[in-house]
Amino acid sequence: MSRIRTSSGAGELLVELRRDAGVPLHQQLEGGIRARIREGLLRADTVMPSTRALADDLGLSRGVVVEAYQQLVAEGYLVSRGGGYTQVAPVEIVEPDGAVATPAGEPRIDFRYSRPDVSQFPRAAWLRSIRRVLNETPYQSLAYLDGRGTIELRTALSDYLNRVRGTAARPEHMMICNGFAQGSRLLLQVLAEQGYRCLAVEDPSDNDLREVARAAGLEAVGVPVLESGIDVDALERSGADVVLVTAAHQFPTGAVASAETRAALVAWAAEGDRLVIEDDYDAEYRYDREPIGAMQGLAPDRVAYAGTASKTLAPGLRLGWLILPTRLVEPMSRAKLMDDRGSPVFDQLAFADFVARGEFDRHLRRMRPRYRLLRDTLVDRLAARLPELVPAGISAGLHVMTLLPPDLTEADVQAAALERGLGVYGLTPYWVASPGPAGLVFGYGGLTQKAVVEGIDLLADAIGSLRIR
Repeated sequence: MSRIRTSSGAGELLVELRRDAGVPLHQQLEGGIRARIREGLLRADTVMPSTRALADDLGLSRGVVVEAYQQLVAEGYLVSRGGGYTQVAPVEIVEPDGAVATPAGEPRIDFRYSRPDVSQFPRAAWLRSIRRVLNETPYQSLAYLDGRGTIELRTALSDYLNRVRGTAARPEHMMICNGFAQGSRLLLQVLAEQGYRCLAVEDPSDNDLREVARAAGLEAVGVPVLESGIDVDALERSGADVVLVTAAHQFPTGAVASAETRAALVAWAAEGDRLVIEDDYDAEYRYDREPIGAMQGLAPDRVAYAGTASKTLAPGLRLGWLILPTRLVEPMSRAKLMDDRGSPVFDQLAFADFVARGEFDRHLRRMRPRYRLLRDTLVDRLAARLPELVPAGISAGLHVMTLLPPDLTEADVQAAALERGLGVYGLTPYWVASPGPAGLVFGYGGLTQKAVVEGIDLLADAIGSLRIR
């Protein structure tokens, strides 16, 4: 058994070469490489070893390797490049027996929520920040971190949030986490350890955190959302001692918490040892008005603030942050260290540089008109083709919610749309206490203007087909 070692550093792959097999060595080598390309073990664009280096590694004459490479180039498995190197060509991967196939019927146009336009990620500006960090970061900064994260990022974010979101953030009260998912999970675990027992969530709301709360040992209860935000009177009756709100732009209804609601929430928290968790997930995207400041600035010791780069830059960065009341800083820092020893330092420092140099502000200024155009296109097309689907909430964020008329069900609409290559998604999963009105939630951030128009036209055709049955 001989080994191929790819010069790309991808590791080692075994190729069986038997000199007593009665099959020429170049054919055995061809077959081994061909099989690994087709199985996806040698990926497209992988740089293959030079013929001389591979011959030395395998104990073959160079002519055997050259002949094998030439045959694979002729068959389209390898590509010869200028400069004398050879790469793996793009080849369809053959799934082994029993492999799970890709689900059929994937939508061609997908209105799935929570998809920003990652094609607009500011690569050049991010690269400049990475280069500065790599060139200027002292070696001692690469050691184990404080559980709160790098002081550079906590300082840059506190300055930014105090200026833009009206928070009362201090670097020593901030914690960097791997997105809202990790931050909220750790926070609920710490709260459960401190004796909190019941988490109230807006009804309707994103359903992920309910399961996280139950796993942490907290009861999760739903509280209705009004046009002015969460119903604080109902919250008082719920018996909850911690509440999660999306006050700046409620998901999925699009409502904004009024000044009266915000003041009532702060008063509710101050009445006992209670806590408000403020998920400020897309507050940077306002299209027809100035955003209202964060609640955290009103009561820093009663409100835990959560933010993330997922909707503003890219979900794959896994960068999130919390502003914590004083009493939660140390237990949260310990929980973070126990969980993963801290978020990657170079990512934190690059983002700190990106924010401090104003690149984050510039990126948001560039994206707001782009997203506003997509939302306006969606709303206008709905009005033209499906006027009974009336958008709820303010002009903001990356989603629009509409209710369905009584003669339509979410399941029928979704199925008819998918038959036409369109992905639309119902409101049902977001109801907490009991199913509410049927509706649709449209995410448009990752689509083009043309796709939005075509998608609504396909939806109109799907709904029209349901009504003539």
